[in-house]
Amino acid sequence: MARKKKTVELDRANDIAPGLVAKTKKRLVVARGSSHPELAAEVAAQLSTELVPTEYRTFASGEILTRFEVSIRGCDLFLIQSFGPPVNEWMMETLIMLDAAKRASAKRITVVAPYFPYSRQDKKGRGREPISARLVADLFKTAGADRVMSVDLHAAQIQGFFDGPVDHLFAKPVLLEYFENTLSAEDRERLTVVSPDTGRVRVADTWSDSLGAPLAIIHKRRDPNVANQVTVNEIVGAVEGRVCLLVDDMIDTGGTIVKAAEALKANGAVKVIVAATHAIFSDPAAQRLQSPAIDEVVVTDTVPIPDEKRFPSLTILPIAPLLARAIHEVFEDGSVTSMFDGAA
Repeated sequence: MARKKKTVELDRANDIAPGLVAKTKKRLVVARGSSHPELAAEVAAQLSTELVPTEYRTFASGEILTRFEVSIRGCDLFLIQSFGPPVNEWMMETLIMLDAAKRASAKRITVVAPYFPYSRQDKKGRGREPISARLVADLFKTAGADRVMSVDLHAAQIQGFFDGPVDHLFAKPVLLEYFENTLSAEDRERLTVVSPDTGRVRVADTWSDSLGAPLAIIHKRRDPNVANQVTVNEIVGAVEGRVCLLVDDMIDTGGTIVKAAEALKANGAVKVIVAATHAIFSDPAAQRLQSPAIDEVVVTDTVPIPDEKRFPSLTILPIAPLLARAIHEVFEDGSVTSMFDGAA
């Protein structure tokens, strides 16, 4: 029989933050940055608590101020901040909130960054380039973070950039459940999982195993001197007459995905469905993704998607239940790995 959780209600008069109290008298507190308030509110609701009342101010000069309006001393604080555009503003706000939480004597601070900022800059591709993902990890640590939680890191090696525990979550169970419930029996019979480039083969391979579908790979080349320019060279695997499921971790401008979808249709694919975790949707992604080569785009809400970037063939799945479960496991000293059959 599950133990009934005791809750602490918001009490402004006595300067008490809302939260959950475990048998050990630990207190779980959820705070949010300004980037994705809807996601943070849903995570808090999934945990049966409220968000910490927080003051957010931006001065005329552009300087940011945040202040927790109630005491968080001794709390296990989970700070939820996603890093869609404008990423640099959200980055600075997060660092300031971490400093505020550290100085307010929070016992442990976890940055919950569903989309990790600068994750594509995880290595030196050419001389004199930065490794900005490592810099971001260092900034989080210096500002006061004890732990980081993120979903579908662009490169798994980013876990090693942070000097402390990193919970690497996967959106695959959320996306997979959708396709298992919506794909027709005929489409399942004709399904092929496609990796849009060689860098995502390992992820696509796990999808192939889960869906019992064959795997195809698209070989692409980029011009290192021109951003967001992709040339599709060839497709490895049979796609003619198949329903192709393109899986990737993020969609930024949509150039890679659209080129891949066009190549699949040109090679005889009857349907192309795109599945991605992070819908960054930098312009002109929303327009590109409405290409006749793409039949459906399925993403999660790890970053906010404004109305003007939504379109009829777009499906958005909630990531809050996954985040809430992971936060609960961390707070209760449980196993995050068990959520993903030992893969996390």
